[in-house]
Amino acid sequence: NKLPFVPSKVDPSQNGALGPVATDKSRTTSSTNSTPDSSGSRAGLFRTPISGGVQSATFAHGLPPPALAVRNLMEQARFAHLCTVMSGMHHRRAGYPFGSLVDFANDSMGHPIFSLSPLAIHTRNLLSDPRCTLVVQVPGWSGLSNARVTIFGDVYPLSAEQQEWAHKQYVAKHQQWASQQWGNFYYYRMQNISDIYFIGGFGTVAWVDVKQYETIQPDKIAVDGGEQSLKELNAIFSKPLREFMSAEGEVDDAALISVDSKGIDIRVRQGAQFNIQRLAFDVPYKVETLEEAKRALHKIIKTSSK
Repeated sequence: NKLPFVPSKVDPSQNGALGPVATDKSRTTSSTNSTPDSSGSRAGLFRTPISGGVQSATFAHGLPPPALAVRNLMEQARFAHLCTVMSGMHHRRAGYPFGSLVDFANDSMGHPIFSLSPLAIHTRNLLSDPRCTLVVQVPGWSGLSNARVTIFGDVYPLSAEQQEWAHKQYVAKHQQWASQQWGNFYYYRMQNISDIYFIGGFGTVAWVDVKQYETIQPDKIAVDGGEQSLKELNAIFSKPLREFMSAEGEVDDAALISVDSKGIDIRVRQGAQFNIQRLAFDVPYKVETLEEAKRALHKIIKTSSK
């Protein structure tokens, strides 16, 4: 029951036409981030969980615009929740949403590619009804203040000729682990993306234009800034960042969970409480490499210690 390959098409009437949701401006500032600041001081560097809609935070705190934020998130995340429509073969539950945890990779347009077993319920569901949503969370997820995106679309099996190409995308993202699935799994792609709903934290909500998402290029450092890069940055900066951030209250742990051209997201622990804070790079250029990120972080920490 293999479905034929369906080329990627986007219905312009469904590509996020609702536009960004208005944010509550009364909640977009706090005592730590009320004004833009490019001097490397603490003011303007952090976005606390309760503050900042996409529009104001993008200006004041060096956040990527929503379409780019989603592309970066899709590059950095390796796992997601796939929600399919339960097929008729499960007659008592037919029509109900079925959620499952899957791994994925992306093609050059940001369309998700999946490696699915023919025995899995979600695979059978997709063969019956290709409509689904994919919910992707920022790596290091710790609560509702963290970024996540819901992508609506239609998933179909790739043709036999495209299986090797899809496998290469998987190996590039998942390294050796992906090759261990090659004999038992078949590759699928979200051929059509109809809508993208992005939440960057409390007060940060936007329907992202699909065509803009498909054409924008993710930050180079977000693509290259995989687990190994984050491990290296944490080995160097975890302790200095913890001390740096303790100036406004004791911080027990600070760990980098993502990096893009404009800054880093840090998971902060204070006792049993976790939140995500944003630290913007204070440099006049896009940060594109691991070495540039190191220099930018050294600059912020050095400036704050004066």
